[in-house]
Amino acid sequence: MLDKDGYRPNVGIVICNDKGQVFWAKRIGQKGWQFPQGGIDNDETSEEAMYRELLEETGLQASDVEILGVSSGWLKYRLPAQYLRKKVFPLCIGQKQIWYLLKLTSNADAIDLQANQKPEFDAWRWVSYWYPVTQVIFFKRAVYKRALKELSPFMESLRAKARKENK
Repeated sequence: MLDKDGYRPNVGIVICNDKGQVFWAKRIGQKGWQFPQGGIDNDETSEEAMYRELLEETGLQASDVEILGVSSGWLKYRLPAQYLRKKVFPLCIGQKQIWYLLKLTSNADAIDLQANQKPEFDAWRWVSYWYPVTQVIFFKRAVYKRALKELSPFMESLRAKARKENK
């Protein structure tokens, strides 16, 4: 499904732990790392798509996470010419995404990259919050920076709460 401008509606998912680190995953059979993401089906809300993609890509259930924040609107990125599938109609020129910041509330052992018949990732690790901005494929860097900037107040609230509880 594409919008009238050629963008595919999508969700981006940032999962954090109690230490303020974020889940960073390696695309199966590739060198690239990214956050979980995926398309929104016609009959889904962005939240429904987020939970579906979360389960498909990480094996995590809704009961394993807590939603800390959501982007206020669509964040878009265009695909470079070399990534366009020019023989496919209608032509997808990029993605528009609603971003979610989730806190992992269960143990990290609940993460199962093989939960889906067609896994998308073959490795994962916890990284610092801003690390992905400089490590993701070049054409996603600006949208990652915008998403993390917009979600950062929710992360700061989580960190402040943790500091208060540790006193």
